[in-house]
Amino acid sequence: MIILVMGVSGSGKSTIGQLLADSLHWEFSDADSFHSAENIEKMRHGIPLNDLDRMPWLLALQQAIQQWLQENKNMVLACSALKASYRQVLVLDEERVKLVYLKGAFELIQKRLQMRQSHFMSKKLLKSQFDALEEPSGAITADIFAPPEVVVQQIRTALGI
Repeated sequence: MIILVMGVSGSGKSTIGQLLADSLHWEFSDADSFHSAENIEKMRHGIPLNDLDRMPWLLALQQAIQQWLQENKNMVLACSALKASYRQVLVLDEERVKLVYLKGAFELIQKRLQMRQSHFMSKKLLKSQFDALEEPSGAITADIFAPPEVVVQQIRTALGI
């Protein structure tokens, strides 16, 4: 199974994803590591990516997901996946790729981003992320206001694992 943990920057995808993977003894991967150097530089400078910028990144993620599915590998993937069209590229098998949406208020996430150190994503891009966000239907939705350990347990309970 692949658990795709999605949400805007600062929602806790990497933190929750890593904790979830650790609790399950699964591997963890962060979609940020699939970005090109050009995309990272754009985001570092507060320039939002467009769909054209994201397509090679999405296709690289799709290829990784395809390989994990072929290998029957259990993975947790942290990935923004803000738009329904992006999720269509990534959710190759609805039975084996489960979507978890980390949902939180703009103000809470903005506060988190202000405290975050050494990440390429500019705080200036949060509004554009919320503007682009198409909340998923049929996903497990986790309220990020709770402590990370509680969120992980809620996800595990919802997935029955």
